[in-house]
Amino acid sequence: MSPLDQEMPDEKEMSFFDHLEEIRKRLFYSGISIFAAATILFIQKDWLFNTVLFGPRNEDFISFRVWCKISELIGVGDKLCVKEITYELINTSMTGNFSAHIVVSLVGGIIVAFPIITMQLWAFIKPALKNTEKKAAQGAGAASSTLFFLGVAFGYWGIVPLSLQFLGHYELGDVAARIGVMSYVKTVSTISFSAGLIFQLPVLIFFLARAGVVTPKGLKKYRKHALVGILVLSAIITPPDITSQIMVSLPVLALYELGIVIARREEKRREKKMSS
Repeated sequence: MSPLDQEMPDEKEMSFFDHLEEIRKRLFYSGISIFAAATILFIQKDWLFNTVLFGPRNEDFISFRVWCKISELIGVGDKLCVKEITYELINTSMTGNFSAHIVVSLVGGIIVAFPIITMQLWAFIKPALKNTEKKAAQGAGAASSTLFFLGVAFGYWGIVPLSLQFLGHYELGDVAARIGVMSYVKTVSTISFSAGLIFQLPVLIFFLARAGVVTPKGLKKYRKHALVGILVLSAIITPPDITSQIMVSLPVLALYELGIVIARREEKRREKKMSS
């Protein structure tokens, strides 16, 4: 039997130290999966940097080609086309390049291993759930991984190119745009990873609704407050230009509306259960 398939002992029979041991085991499996994925990415340095990390610095990057096509379709010529990327990447410390290599490999390892991390979390909480809850939560675990990868993809292909174009070409007098490699790495990694976490919103609402913490009525009531929060969050993880903030806000708002649908379904399920 695979370690991922092992279940905890009966919840009632577990002592405090049993719980600590179980947490240690799940953290160990998660750490091993992250380390394995990060090691593979570390070895594939040329592909990881030249193709993935430095891809948005290439004028032929797929996002830029899509913008150019859109520019032609809406009749503005080549206004949205990226013809030249002028900012340079530099390293100003002895360990800068190596540190960037480590950080990118580690973040990439966490992203790749996210489904396994989710499985370990599921394995830990599973014994505390009822049979009906186990089936629903298992589906939520699969949805969590799917949404996470969709979020990372949206961040990488949608937000990152806009952010790099805005920040990399922002003019301030005669100051040349020469960006530190670690600054570039942190920008790409933070935006991509944060987008993946933000896309977990429907899953979070699902568990809160199942626990009775939130209701569809309450979510609708505070929709305007949520919109303000989404705009603030968008401003934090994107550069201060309206296009990037709208690009982040729209899908997150859609996920919030999806959360309302999920909460309504959970409320109906709870009402049906109480009436039976």
